[in-house]
Amino acid sequence: MNKIKKYLLPTAGLAAMTLLLSACQRSTSKSNVMKAPTAGPYYWVYKWIGLPLQHIAVNLSHAIGGASGAGWAIVIITLVVRLILMPLMLNQQHKAITQQEKMHRIQPQMALLQKALKTEGLTPQQQMELSGLQREIYSKNNISLTGGMGCLPLLIQMPIMIGIYQAVAYSSALAHSTFFGISLYDKSMLLTIVATLLALAQSGISTIGIPEEQKKTMQATLLMNPIMTFFFSMSFSGALALYWAVGNLVMVIQQLITTFIVQPHAKKRIEKELQDKPIVEVVTQAKLDSIINKPAAKSQQSAAESKQHQDLRKRNQGKQQRNKHK
Repeated sequence: MNKIKKYLLPTAGLAAMTLLLSACQRSTSKSNVMKAPTAGPYYWVYKWIGLPLQHIAVNLSHAIGGASGAGWAIVIITLVVRLILMPLMLNQQHKAITQQEKMHRIQPQMALLQKALKTEGLTPQQQMELSGLQREIYSKNNISLTGGMGCLPLLIQMPIMIGIYQAVAYSSALAHSTFFGISLYDKSMLLTIVATLLALAQSGISTIGIPEEQKKTMQATLLMNPIMTFFFSMSFSGALALYWAVGNLVMVIQQLITTFIVQPHAKKRIEKELQDKPIVEVVTQAKLDSIINKPAAKSQQSAAESKQHQDLRKRNQGKQQRNKHK
């Protein structure tokens, strides 16, 4: 359930963005440039995000000049967005590292609990008590069930991505622009490959210094960004693929900072904190045995009592039938 909650928001957000971008493709003029929406939610997205970004991109393109001016304008916009988001993302990565270190420390308790949950013949009450112990481990050791990595950076980027797509799609000047010969209007396999490789590099660097058992649990998360990058870069315009490529390049640099600067400092700080306030031991083998064995005995007693009641009921029914025949 926790994993479902963890991925539900990003998945829902990506689905919403896909619907918005797909809806924008419905109307195209003879000049191969989409007609700007005039009503509905797409119009409001265009009015407040797409149109301002379009003006910024066109002005930057004119200021830079050259055939690749529009592409450089998108690069600059992407860098500005990423630099604004970098402190927030570094802070969230710091929280994620803290959670990972604590998760590593509670692993022995979690291993005992997982083994107990696999015991055959557990009653629903026993399963509830064991699941409660897992929540208790997390709460008493101040560990977040979401792993410390929030979805706010992605949610902030979503309107920017939609805006960049609309800015190019609804502008004749930008739609016919190129970036080193790559169309910003049409799909670009080259930019898609570059963006996806950078996403894979970022995911690979993020596993440095992570215990093996945690790498296994992180696999789905690590693959999410590359898959998402490939899907959107390949499905929409070269401008959006360029946004992903530049954004993922910044993410690689950010991940290098996190892995080799933020992570070592965070580990030292956590080590010191755990010396003053050690991990709380919630689960012991004795406690698990008391949950598994005692309720089981009560369950057997209840079953025996239930059988006695059934036998007594059958005897009473037999007596009543005999009395009727008399």
